[in-house]
Amino acid sequence: MLDPNIKKQLDTYLQSIVSPITVSVSADNSPKSRELLELATEISALSGKINLEEAAAERSPGMSIARRGEAPRVSFAGIPLGHEFTSLVLALLQAGDHPSKAAPELQEQIRNLEGDYHFETYISLSCQNCPDLVQALNLMANLNPNITHVMIDGALFQDEVNQRRIMTVPSVYLNGEHFGQGRMSLEEIVGKLDTGAASRKAAELNEQAPFDVLVVGGGPAGAAAAIYAARKGIRTGLVAERFGGQVMDTVGIENFISVPYTEGPKLAAGLEQHVREYGVDIITDERAAGITRGELIEVPLASGATLRSRAVILATGARWRELNVPGEVEYRNRGVAYCPHCDGPFFKGKRVAVVGGGNSGIEAAIDLAGLVEHVTVLEFADTLRADEVLQRKVRSIGNIDIITSAQTTEVVGDGSKVTAMNYTDRIGGDSKRLEVAGIFVQIGLVPNTEFLKGSEVELTRFGEVMIDAKGATSMSGVFAAGDATTVPYKQIVISMGAGATAALGAFDHLIRT
Repeated sequence: MLDPNIKKQLDTYLQSIVSPITVSVSADNSPKSRELLELATEISALSGKINLEEAAAERSPGMSIARRGEAPRVSFAGIPLGHEFTSLVLALLQAGDHPSKAAPELQEQIRNLEGDYHFETYISLSCQNCPDLVQALNLMANLNPNITHVMIDGALFQDEVNQRRIMTVPSVYLNGEHFGQGRMSLEEIVGKLDTGAASRKAAELNEQAPFDVLVVGGGPAGAAAAIYAARKGIRTGLVAERFGGQVMDTVGIENFISVPYTEGPKLAAGLEQHVREYGVDIITDERAAGITRGELIEVPLASGATLRSRAVILATGARWRELNVPGEVEYRNRGVAYCPHCDGPFFKGKRVAVVGGGNSGIEAAIDLAGLVEHVTVLEFADTLRADEVLQRKVRSIGNIDIITSAQTTEVVGDGSKVTAMNYTDRIGGDSKRLEVAGIFVQIGLVPNTEFLKGSEVELTRFGEVMIDAKGATSMSGVFAAGDATTVPYKQIVISMGAGATAALGAFDHLIRT
């Protein structure tokens, strides 16, 4: 079942298991159960410290992992392959007492959580956002005996998905109640459970000594800026809601020079590792709330803390633009989606729409066409804006229709889910309705710069930070880089170069002042 190269790599990883573990498989007579049992058998054969047994469980096919002699606290309902194969490998290692790379103080915080927590996470194997959340909850279950976690493949347990009306992944339930959805870091999950953690962290941040350079943002521009600043031997910090930024939501990257193909989460992990090698003080799960200048530049955070620095580099990136039409907010994650890779499998055999005819929209349509019954692409302009190679591809697929000069006016639903969308023909002026179960919004980016409004940092009418050739803004000592700025092309490689430019500009500012 496993590719020989993967099996060889897995054999190497499993040598790190310290203590004996038990893998329990719950199987019925279905083909998927036989597939899971085959996978478990191959894995157990690679290590003498893995004991394989069959055991009844709430869901079949299913697999649970535990230290030998203990009740399992980590389970997989479904077959953890695809993006979740790494989650399986880490669960095996951690159950076998291989140490986690999570911060020691965070691990201790998890061990000290009081109360009983039973987590259920619904995922799709094509979701690139799901593994981080699954791995975070698995680690928590491994560290604290009062925590359990089960990953549930929504494609295999459709009755549960329909009963709970799940239309986006990851979706997390705690003790039977909805806990959250979308990407959540380990720190964020622990913070929601440990209600005193936020105030303690804010107090600690307020005591931080001033930085020489503080980078706000953890995407490619922020990572490059932090590396270039730290290489100058100056005290460098980086604050961000999450490391990786929008790259974490990007699946295939084929235009990163010298790397023919990579995936967003893999690139983000490499960026973080590189930044950490330079001793940069990384502060995550924090959002900038403003910027002011006194003796030092101060960046207040939404948590109530304030960071201070001699120079600041703004690299807050951008996020997907919303339709801003009636019904969009009401039906978000109930048919209105922004990630076709994550949520596409929930619309298998259904009719969907993609709003946007640029590269992202056409790529989404091509990906969805293999899953759904039919895709309709709606583009506001009179022609598609995607690269010609993508246009040729999309026009060759039989279950994709393209409508240009279409202005989306409303998302329609039945109170629980999307049933249709309304749009206006911009040429004839007629209002039309398209019956669809899902609407994937792919209409460009909005810079994450709301926190700068009212500050000395000048923005364009689109909210982009205005910069000069060195990345300097209108506020002395403040530089900016990446998708949040006036740089004309929003590309990873361009953001990295801009981050380096801003860091060099900030260093030049420091040595001159």
